[in-house]
Amino acid sequence: MPPAANPPAGPLRYLSWTGPNRVLHLTWFAFFLTFVTWFNLAPLATTLADQLGLSRRDVDVLLICNVALTIPARVVIGMLVDRYGPRRVYAGLLWLQLVPSLAFALSSSMTGLVLSRLALGCIGAGFVVGIRMVGEWFPEDQVGAANGIYGGFGNFGSAAAAVLLPLLALHAFGGPNGWRWAIAASGLACFAYGFVYFWAVRDTPDGRTYARPAGHGALPVSSWGALAGLMAMQLPLAGALGLLVWQLQLLGLLGPVSAGVAHAVVAALLVAQLRRAWTLNAPRLWAGVPAASRYAFRQVAVLDLAYLVTFGSELAAVSMLPRFFQETWTLAPALAGAVAASYAFMNLFARPLGGWLADRRGARWRTLLVLLLGAALGYAAMGFMGPHWPLGLAVLSVMACSFCVQASEGAVHAIVPGVHRPVTGQVAGMVGAYGTAGAVALLALLAAVPGPQVFFWSVSAGALAVAAAVLVLGEPG
Repeated sequence: MPPAANPPAGPLRYLSWTGPNRVLHLTWFAFFLTFVTWFNLAPLATTLADQLGLSRRDVDVLLICNVALTIPARVVIGMLVDRYGPRRVYAGLLWLQLVPSLAFALSSSMTGLVLSRLALGCIGAGFVVGIRMVGEWFPEDQVGAANGIYGGFGNFGSAAAAVLLPLLALHAFGGPNGWRWAIAASGLACFAYGFVYFWAVRDTPDGRTYARPAGHGALPVSSWGALAGLMAMQLPLAGALGLLVWQLQLLGLLGPVSAGVAHAVVAALLVAQLRRAWTLNAPRLWAGVPAASRYAFRQVAVLDLAYLVTFGSELAAVSMLPRFFQETWTLAPALAGAVAASYAFMNLFARPLGGWLADRRGARWRTLLVLLLGAALGYAAMGFMGPHWPLGLAVLSVMACSFCVQASEGAVHAIVPGVHRPVTGQVAGMVGAYGTAGAVALLALLAAVPGPQVFFWSVSAGALAVAAAVLVLGEPG
């Protein structure tokens, strides 16, 4: 790892604009903008539906489309980052999203809205890029806190979108097309910042060579057992995509023939990914993998599951809590949204604190274990919430649960850069894909169970199961 730019000075060390901190702040702001754009639909959905005459089912379709391609996009972006470096990939992603952003803002048909929203889901892969960038610039004993700041401040873009975009739509632009201008503005902001990022950062500090993986197209592994594990871990991702297709069919967007074609495409993508994993790794394993290229794939698998139950439940909770508060306590929509935003608000300091706690050598897996147990307890408590609870107590319970969930996410990404540096982008991409797949699965669960209480208890049980898996994680490196 590169030497620290300054001697240790506690958490306040990350507030400066010197050395690695400059790259950190430029990078989290890129992530922040991508999340503002990725989540620019939900706060404007009601206005959009009124203007275009969309039903609640149509809005649900658009929300599903918003995450559909994020799963494969995070895997692909992880590979591109390891190959081309985070500076070019992040800037390119910020530039390219302008097309679907403007297309969505200008669309008036359901077909145009769906296609542009599918493409916009790819910007949710931006998170992966910064994990590699931060891992290159910070030493081992600081990377957890730095990635926590990156993830926490960046994720706050979803809450910022909920507050800022309605204000832009109603007050800055106004009129029936205010929502179009607000969505276009978020895309234009990303596009402009892409140029700033491209010219303001470098992939590595002076004196460090950017390490690239031995092959491209799949994650290189160190043993035949790890190869079997890698191939098995592709199945849940394909399953999540299949679940999305099924949901779109239930909502009436896809007919039987279209759904069959979509399922066939998902199956073909799965076969292609399995083939790439075998083609890249089998020759390496037969020839023998050098000691310097070996790492424990079980760490990747456990981190995948940990992010599935934490980030997956975060996305699901952000999507369902406004309606939950509105219906349970008979709140006005605006007040329910503001109260529900307390969950996302915790991102600002929960992720950094989770990463900072995990930075202590020998404490990473223990930190993750304790935080997952706290998340399990938090969701179990939320399962008992109801109209007989004071609203203030319910909000405090949500914030306490959210703290443990998002601190767990910070601990996960304190571990990711230490698994094996040349494949940090691909590991982060796979972990991120599992987080989005978790959101898809948990939102489907929410629709299937009798009520929110059962949903919260189910997530609690999942967090307990993953906490048990963390016992075999071990320390990275």
